[in-house]
Amino acid sequence: MTAYYLFKFLHIAGVILLVGNITVTAVWKVFADRTRDPSIVAFGQRMVTGTDIGLTLPGIALTMIGGYGAMLETGYGFPGPGWLVWGQVCFVVAGLIWLGILVPIQFRQAKMADTFKDLAAIPEAYRRLARDWLIWGLIATVPMVAALYFMIAKPIGV
Repeated sequence: MTAYYLFKFLHIAGVILLVGNITVTAVWKVFADRTRDPSIVAFGQRMVTGTDIGLTLPGIALTMIGGYGAMLETGYGFPGPGWLVWGQVCFVVAGLIWLGILVPIQFRQAKMADTFKDLAAIPEAYRRLARDWLIWGLIATVPMVAALYFMIAKPIGV
């Protein structure tokens, strides 16, 4: 196997981990939050943090290592052709939203969720954060999907 195919494999495996995890996590977190059961919501919130560490971060690393490795193996200089530049821009924008907005919300929610065992109901402040997390998560998904488009379609003249 050539180095290019190894890097391409790592890149695709990373994208699967990353996009799969952010999609599935959002779905089951929304359903956990909708139960309004403090123990289920607290468990769901712990799992968001756990899957981000165990799946999202490795997905990001594999996507970047594989992508840049494949780029170098094909002889593209940095930053590469237009489609590759736009894919990188979209990836960075999604990452900035994740790091700057979603992760801080998740940390606040996780801290709140640790107190749920003593509560009969989910506090309104947590529910507001959950709504904000969902909205910003959907917003962060748009550039991620756009990055996928650029990587797959490789539009000329972009």
